[in-house]
Amino acid sequence: MPGHDGGGDDTACMTTVDAAVIMAGGGGRRLGGRDKPALVIAGRRLLDVALAAVPGCPVVVVGPPRDLPSGVILVREQPPGGGPAAGLAAGLAALPQLPGDAILAVLAADLPGVGAETIERLCAALQAARPDSGSGPVGGAVLIDAAGRPQYLTGVWRSATLLAAVGRVQSWAGRSLRDLLAPIGLVEVAGSVGETADVDTPADWQRWQS
Repeated sequence: MPGHDGGGDDTACMTTVDAAVIMAGGGGRRLGGRDKPALVIAGRRLLDVALAAVPGCPVVVVGPPRDLPSGVILVREQPPGGGPAAGLAAGLAALPQLPGDAILAVLAADLPGVGAETIERLCAALQAARPDSGSGPVGGAVLIDAAGRPQYLTGVWRSATLLAAVGRVQSWAGRSLRDLLAPIGLVEVAGSVGETADVDTPADWQRWQS
């Protein structure tokens, strides 16, 4: 697997992921129905920005049909439009089988400022975390924005922990991502303004063009 290795020097931080799920659905209603992952900023689609943040590992993109690099798997949430929790469940189901201690990235495809260095920081924080937190065993690391809000779609997760959370119910359609992830203890990593700024409105998009 690229990246994760349970052995070796305990002082070495693990900074890459074994697989990734990229959430590239949504209706873009506040953008007039435009396909957000297809928006181009600095010559790249937002989807390509997300793909570049997780190089060299198996990747599943969740969303409608679109052009993807060879080897990237495309799936839809069930039912289509069922929401991000259903999308994450579908993405995880489409990944190849991974060891329980594998580390997975989960990213939204509307984050112009997220890169491989963001994922490296999150992985390092997860690996350095104490085994338990106040909310349970530590199973993930997410960025938090300037207001202290966790950004659940900019995070890395231990495979077994995330799969166990998904397996609690038969269908996540119409349910929130917060509910899905509630049992998982988190490490919170401060993100820069650029890393946590998504593209939701025409004004957001214009700001990134300047």
